[in-house]
Amino acid sequence: MTSAELRYELLCSICLSTYTDPVMLRCGHNFCRVCIDQALDTQDESGVYSCPECREEFQERPALMRNLALRNIMDNFLFTPPTQTETVICCTYCVDSPVPAVRSCQLCEASLCEKHLRAHSKSPEHVLSDPSTSLEKRKCSVHKKILEYYCTKDAACICVSCSLTGKHSGHKKETLNEASEKKKKILRNSLQKLTTKREENEKRGRSLEERRRKAQEKAAGEAERVTVLCTDIRRRVDDLEKKVLSEISRQEKEESLSMSALIHQLEIKKDELSRKMRHIEELCNMTDPLTILQEPDTGDLCDPEEEGGDEDTGGHDKQLHDGDDLDVTVIIHKLQTLCDVIMDICSRNHVEDPGDILIDVNTAGNNLLISDDLKTATWTEEKQKRQQTAERFQYNQVMSRRGFTSGRHYWDVESSRSGNWIVGMCYPSIDRRGYQSYIGFNNKSWSLRKYDYQYLVIHDKKEIRLPDKISSDRFRIHLDYGAGQLSFYELCDPIRHLHTFTATFSEPLHAALCLGRSSIKISGGRSNWKKPS
Repeated sequence: MTSAELRYELLCSICLSTYTDPVMLRCGHNFCRVCIDQALDTQDESGVYSCPECREEFQERPALMRNLALRNIMDNFLFTPPTQTETVICCTYCVDSPVPAVRSCQLCEASLCEKHLRAHSKSPEHVLSDPSTSLEKRKCSVHKKILEYYCTKDAACICVSCSLTGKHSGHKKETLNEASEKKKKILRNSLQKLTTKREENEKRGRSLEERRRKAQEKAAGEAERVTVLCTDIRRRVDDLEKKVLSEISRQEKEESLSMSALIHQLEIKKDELSRKMRHIEELCNMTDPLTILQEPDTGDLCDPEEEGGDEDTGGHDKQLHDGDDLDVTVIIHKLQTLCDVIMDICSRNHVEDPGDILIDVNTAGNNLLISDDLKTATWTEEKQKRQQTAERFQYNQVMSRRGFTSGRHYWDVESSRSGNWIVGMCYPSIDRRGYQSYIGFNNKSWSLRKYDYQYLVIHDKKEIRLPDKISSDRFRIHLDYGAGQLSFYELCDPIRHLHTFTATFSEPLHAALCLGRSSIKISGGRSNWKKPS
């Protein structure tokens, strides 16, 4: 780092001089002790303290901590002789040995040390300045005289001869100090504008950072919610799979046992038939008629009960046929619970239909006309003769009959092209009289406002101007009571998100309107509406 760059780093941003007794704020910025004390004194009345460098605010007057390291650097920098790489301006008249100059004479075009400065002429034409190696630039290139004036028309520094004769004659002229002060004033104004613009950019940057942080938090919350939801779905499906497989296994075991019993009975019957067949074959192979005729069991070889054997066989066949298939009705019934799971998930993530949001005439100000279907409010000059009650708004405002205490809901509005209006939601405990009763101008309401073709969102008197151009006259208000979110959308193609308020709602929320030479109609919406990403 060069000496010039180091000197710049050691400048106090308040007095623009090198630090004197440097102290540091908690934010890390350094100032002269006297400078920052004076700056903080000016902030005592407001009670809000901030760093002049980064504008960080402090709840109490910040303590000043001495920066010993910076103090040591300052001491070394101020009392260390210049290095060989720096340009040292020496006295013109000290020819025996170089002596640093303290001043330069523009008339003599000479640099002077302390000794020769004391002996130098004190006449006005000998203009002294800081030591400089470019003294010739301080003289007129034509007349070789010191530049003393500034020609405002030609924006040039001139000498006395130039002001009297030549091309600058007759032009408006100022002294260099006067012209310099005017230019400094212009520069200070430019600096102030740039400082203001930088502060606005910093403020907007902080706002965007905050919005990004909230968006990240919201995305993380949604991701966590989806993860929990999908985990729950997988768990339910896994449980259902186990139940269905268990039912299939149970039926398979029952069928297997039943088939085994039938097979065992058939094996016994087959053995009995085989025995009888062998006995009959033996009788058929005998040659002695007397033996065959005297066989005591010959009448029982064919059991009369078995004459209907075909029917028995048919009965067994029927049993076997009936046992061929599983009881799919039970299985289908268990699988039907999968539909219940899906319906349960849909119901938890379902955005409710707006239903009938009707205007409550009992709350309408007396400069509002309310349509017969309680869907449209219109401003009128002719005062309505409604009875003044505690729940009626003093100004041109009205709220809905219905309030929401849970779930997700939305409603649409269509405004007239002319006039100003405010739409939003409010608690029923909102004031009904006075300036603080306007929707958005208190901590009990949130609103979208159109004012002189500008659009703002307002809560608790804090306004946020919407930067994007809005061309539609239709808007959607979406409430997620449980999540504490109230969102506004422009109903264009595609639908466009304008702003989302985040709060912890503690009362029922009612739709609310405020009209100024305009009208607004509340219209229905679609069911199962999903917010645009």
